Parts: sequence; C-alpha cells; structure tokens
Amino acid sequence: MKARVHVMLKNGVLDPQGEAVRHALGAMGFDKVTGVRQGKVIDLDLVEGATEADVAEMCEKLLANTVIERYEIELV
Repeated sequence: MKARVHVMLKNGVLDPQGEAVRHALGAMGFDKVTGVRQGKVIDLDLVEGATEADVAEMCEKLLANTVIERYEIELV
C-alpha cells in the first residue's frame, strides 16, 4: 500500500518561499499570478495492514509541523 501526504502552510501563515516564486514569475512576465503557496508531497510505501490512522500519527509526530502546517492523506 502507498500513501501520499500533502503538507501545506495553514492559511494566514506567511509563506516566504511562495512569495519568492510569485515574485520570480512576475519578473519573468507571468503577471496573471497573484499568489503562490508552496508545500511538499511525501510518498510513503507501507506494509500491508497499515491504516490511514497510522499515517496520521506519522504526520502529527514528524511529517508536519501542525502548529503552522496542515496535511492531507491520500491512500493510493
């Protein structure tokens, strides 16, 4: 089984990397972009019997800083 975890900064948390990308896109002539939020995707290979709850525990303890980040789990 595989799981894909999407980690993004929570709304309202300043995203300096996203802002740098937005600025660079504007400098390259892509002036239709008004905002960028940058995150990360983590792919996990899991043993048979692993559950979404197991992945959520991994996120809470290591994969996401839940003070400033939110995560979504996708089982694939």
